[in-house]
Amino acid sequence: MNPLTFDQSRPLDLIAIGRLCIDLNANEIHRPMEETSTFTKYVGGSPANIAIGSARLGQKTGFIGKVSDDQMGRFITQYLEKNDIDTSSVTIDRTGAVTGLAFTEIKSPSECSILMYRDNVADLLLHPAEINENYIKQAKALLVSGTALAKSPSREAVFLALEYAVKHQVAVFFDLDYRPYTWTDEAETAIYYNLAAEKCDVIIGTREEFNMMESMLNMTEADDRSTANRWFSHRAEIVVIKHGGAGSIAYTKDGESHRSGIFKTNVLKTFGAGDSYASAFIYGLMKGKDISEAMKMGSASASLVISRHSCSDAMPTAEELLEQLNTGVYEPV
Repeated sequence: MNPLTFDQSRPLDLIAIGRLCIDLNANEIHRPMEETSTFTKYVGGSPANIAIGSARLGQKTGFIGKVSDDQMGRFITQYLEKNDIDTSSVTIDRTGAVTGLAFTEIKSPSECSILMYRDNVADLLLHPAEINENYIKQAKALLVSGTALAKSPSREAVFLALEYAVKHQVAVFFDLDYRPYTWTDEAETAIYYNLAAEKCDVIIGTREEFNMMESMLNMTEADDRSTANRWFSHRAEIVVIKHGGAGSIAYTKDGESHRSGIFKTNVLKTFGAGDSYASAFIYGLMKGKDISEAMKMGSASASLVISRHSCSDAMPTAEELLEQLNTGVYEPV
């Protein structure tokens, strides 16, 4: 079953909005960052990774965001364009803001961390005036990431984009992507996450992220079904709750649930799994696959990305994804 419908007459499959940054992934692995000397530069940011993953799978993809007026900003824009992502709604900051940086530490396959630099970053300066209603109405779907809600004016820009999407029947995917260091306090975070989620058709997040959203409602002990039912009282058609190595469960309004397993792989690092899962899951749904098959596609994509050094560069092509689905070892959980 797949409860979503997409307007096939629209020229863009997916538009993402939000964070564009630089990932600097450690080259010397199996050691702490204090002992790491060199890093490899990649385009990063959860919505950027998902958009790149979508484009690699053959979808027509666009991006709404803001980059710094420097070498890093140009690097990001050029990389998106090389991956056939429309950048006509990627604007350039003129205030001297910088590009966010994420340094990654790979101590072991299960022990990884990210050191973020997010002060005065260009992506959080995206302004509502830079949200083009006509651009959004050209898309079948809009992807929103939670980090874009952390500061004004980006926060207001996202809410305006959501209004336009709802107005023009654009399906909205919400990747929660909660990064506590970007926010002032948990109450503020929960309020804006809840307001955004009310306008979304599909909500994807970890159990911990949903707990954060429910903290203001005294629902910290809520089970997955109660969480899903809360969002079904709004616009949501599908709620996906991820449980790490225990796989993911997708809930639908009709009371059904679908559990995905994992593909065995040689894990290099843990980060990037969520973004790659989301890109292939969304791709599957937009191709008309039922929820269980789309979730399996997400798991296959995640298994490929966590076995590779980067996140964005590691996103699989449609051919690579199909090969993993056909030949990979899938373990139900």
